[in-house]
Formats: sequence, C-alpha cells, structure tokens
Amino acid sequence: MNRDLNIKKSFPPVVPERMKILILGSMPGEASLQAAQYYAHPRNAFWPIMARICGFPEGLPYHERLEKLRLHQIALWDVLENCIRQGSLDSAIREARYNRIDELLARHPETIKIFCNGNAAYNYLKRAFGCIFNEYKAEALPSTSPANARVNFETKLQIWRSKIAPYLNGE
Repeated sequence: MNRDLNIKKSFPPVVPERMKILILGSMPGEASLQAAQYYAHPRNAFWPIMARICGFPEGLPYHERLEKLRLHQIALWDVLENCIRQGSLDSAIREARYNRIDELLARHPETIKIFCNGNAAYNYLKRAFGCIFNEYKAEALPSTSPANARVNFETKLQIWRSKIAPYLNGE
C-alpha cells in the first residue's frame, strides 16, 4: 500500500473571538476527514454532549453547531497537525507532527482551560507542550469516540458537563 495514502491532516482551529475553553482532539477520524467536519462519525458522542451542555438542538447544521460553540467561547482543534495512520484509531498514529497550540494560546491570553477529548490527545499535548500544560490545568475527558465503548453515553455526558459547565456563562 502506498504510504502517502495514509497521511492524515487535521483541520484549522475553530476559534471564537474570545476563547475561554480549548477542546483538543488527537487527529480527526476517517469519517471526519471525509466530511471535512470535526466529530462527523454518526456514533461519536461529541456533538450530542455539546448540544446538551450548551443548550442547542442536536440536529443543527454543522456551521450552526460551530457558531454555538463560539458563542460559549469554546474553541476546537487537534493536538496533531498531521500523521501517518491507517484507519481512525489513535493507536495506529505514527510520525506525528504537532499543531502550534502554544501560538494559538499566545494569541488568546484570555483562555483559562484546556480539555482533551480522550487520553491520546492528553498524552500528545503533555509530550509536546509540557511548558503550557500545567498553566492551563489541562484535563483529559473520556473520549467521545465510538471506539471508547467501555464508557456509556450518560457517563460521558455527566463527566463532560461537570467539567465544562462551570466555565460557561461567566460561572
């Protein structure tokens, strides 16, 4: 198989004018890459969870969901800029290159919290950006990926809500 076919590239960050929270994934999966949308896999729990936390309908078009996150001062990005990976599993990632998360944070000094969507994103962030890691008290939340089937939706929702909600609406 041609190795170049397995090069995956992340999306640009989705950043509000003022960024209070940065949610980082590791690298978009195949469904997301094909749709050119963050968390596009139909069984990924990210959008249903964020809809409940931020109070918007799950069925909104993608650009409207992004706008709802922006209104709550939530940004999305991935720790990795590109990598070699066959399929969608984080465990298959090879030769990873990192996005410049430090530069994004420097442009947004109002940022107060980083959440990682899963342990892979958390571990990549810690490995590449240890200098900023503690300043933002980055936390790993249970992965919303359908590959994380050992944690059910309600438990994921409860954990995500308990961590993110205190930062919303000036709380």
